[in-house]
Amino acid sequence: SGSGSSSSGSSSSNSTAKMVLMNKKRKFVADGVFYAELNELLTRELAEAGYSGVEVRVTPMRTEIIIRATRTLLVLGEKGQRIRELTAVVQKRFNFPDGSVELYAEKIQQRGLCAQTQAESLKYKLLEGLAVRRACYSVLHYVMENGAKGCEVIVSGKLRAQRAKSMKFNDGYMIKSGQPSQDYVDKATRHVLMRQGVLGVKVAIMLPHDPQGKMGPKTPLADHVEIHEPKEFSLPAQPMAQA
Repeated sequence: SGSGSSSSGSSSSNSTAKMVLMNKKRKFVADGVFYAELNELLTRELAEAGYSGVEVRVTPMRTEIIIRATRTLLVLGEKGQRIRELTAVVQKRFNFPDGSVELYAEKIQQRGLCAQTQAESLKYKLLEGLAVRRACYSVLHYVMENGAKGCEVIVSGKLRAQRAKSMKFNDGYMIKSGQPSQDYVDKATRHVLMRQGVLGVKVAIMLPHDPQGKMGPKTPLADHVEIHEPKEFSLPAQPMAQA
């Protein structure tokens, strides 16, 4: 019995060692699954608070989760009750030790340049019964007025008739391929549960170039050519003799 207990002890110590030294591939997958589940939870919980994304920062002491939203007061709740509830839910679900996870709310400054916020706004407009064309054009105009380079809105599903179809609305300049499409285009998808069926909503916003990196990416577009003004220089009044 002694040998059996020692072997079981060694196997448990091996398993803990495996847990500590997790395979790199598995770690990336585990991080991705954690982010996806957290994002899904917050999307459902904070839809009316204008939720527009989450950032996870892992420090040696604790894990910081920064929730980006347009209405941060709704995220915090009365006397910070809602954010405390969300912290407790995240802690229990992902088995964080007490006090090792912190949730913060950050206000989105440019809500017109955030695809998630605009997709959520369009979803609510459609649920309220606004005509698809009118709802999409209102989002399109709002985005373009806020300084976006381009915008595209796609709504597909049963629009009025029994037969499903897709409607696409676009304005401005939109890049579809290459690295700039990853850097410059903010995308969001939402499912709208209408009475006649589910509508799919896709919003893509082409962000402007911003050297400060606040409104858009710092890196300029690869094909962007900037022509500088010629330097001014004064011609000498009299020709100068060379020595």
